[in-house]
Amino acid sequence: MLNAACKLTMASEAERTFQRFAVFGGSSSSGTEMNNKNFSKLCKDCGIMDDKRVTSTDVDIVFSKVKAKNARTITFQQFQEAMKELGQKKFKGKSPDEALENIYRLMEGKDPATAGVTKAMTVGGVSQLTDTSKYTGTHKERFDQSGKGKGIAGREDMTDNSGY
Repeated sequence: MLNAACKLTMASEAERTFQRFAVFGGSSSSGTEMNNKNFSKLCKDCGIMDDKRVTSTDVDIVFSKVKAKNARTITFQQFQEAMKELGQKKFKGKSPDEALENIYRLMEGKDPATAGVTKAMTVGGVSQLTDTSKYTGTHKERFDQSGKGKGIAGREDMTDNSGY
């Protein structure tokens, strides 16, 4: 068993992780409450959800169980309840305290990952379509030698009103 001071630091580290995930993706979030989407993300990113013992369904069920009836979010207190329950599923055969400690160890120092996020990229035909040097006809008139657009001058026939 770990001593009380160590348990306290693990809980405060878990609270910091909770806050980092609670504010992730929501500009209006204060970090004191977490929605189901961010709870699932925390479980996935920290390795609590492994698709064998703890599945996404288990995570959703536990979230619904610990939150208040009409609420959409959970507090850190409710989060700890959820972690106790998920710890029992993930680490079968261990005492509730040991399982919770192991869950907190998984969460230590973790940040919301943005890996796998879709990035805009130009592939294949896109570069050919946007290369202004290959434009022909009237479209060619809209760009200068460097490929920079001429603006309104390139779109309209401008009359020279400079005098004679």
